[in-house]
Amino acid sequence: MPVDMKEAIAEAAMTLLMEKNKKKLTVKDIVDECQITRQAFYYHFEDIPELLRWIMERDTERLLKDSQSLDDPEQRIRYFFLEAINALPYLKRSMQSNYRDELESLLTQNVYNLFEHVIEEGNLYRNKTRMEVKLIMRYHCQAVLGVLREWTDEDTKNLDMIVHQVYLLMTGKVSPLD
Repeated sequence: MPVDMKEAIAEAAMTLLMEKNKKKLTVKDIVDECQITRQAFYYHFEDIPELLRWIMERDTERLLKDSQSLDDPEQRIRYFFLEAINALPYLKRSMQSNYRDELESLLTQNVYNLFEHVIEEGNLYRNKTRMEVKLIMRYHCQAVLGVLREWTDEDTKNLDMIVHQVYLLMTGKVSPLD
C-alpha cells in the first residue's frame, strides 16, 4: 500500500471501480478496501466527488509534467492521446458508477485545463480575444472528448494521422471546415 494516505485511498477507490466492478462506490467500501477508518477518509477528502477530483487533477498534473520533456507540440498531443487511450477502460468503467455526472464534468474540466496550458505555453491565438480563445478551447475540448468516447481499434491504427489533424486544428493551420 502506498505510503501517502491520499494515494492509498485513491488506489482503493480505483481497485473497487476497476477490479471489483463496483457500480455504487461508497465511503464504507473504500475504507474497508484500504483498511482505514471513516475518520481517516474524511480527514483527507470531504466526499467521494472530491476524491475523484483529486485523482483527475493528480493525473492531469502528471501528464503535463511528463509531456514537458517532449519538445514537439505534436509529440505532446500524441502523448496525451496515448495516455487517454490507456485510461479509456478505467474511464468507461468509472462512467458506469453512481458518480457518472461528476466524472463527466471533472473530465471535461481537466481536458479544458490541459488545452488551456498547451495554448498558453505555445503562445497560440495571440491575435484572438480572450472570449474567442475560450470558445476555441471549448470546441477543441468537446471535439477530442467526442473522438475519445467513440474510439475504435481503427482509430488506434490511424493515431498519427489523428494527432496531426488535431495539431493542425489546435494551431489554427486548418479550419474544421477545410
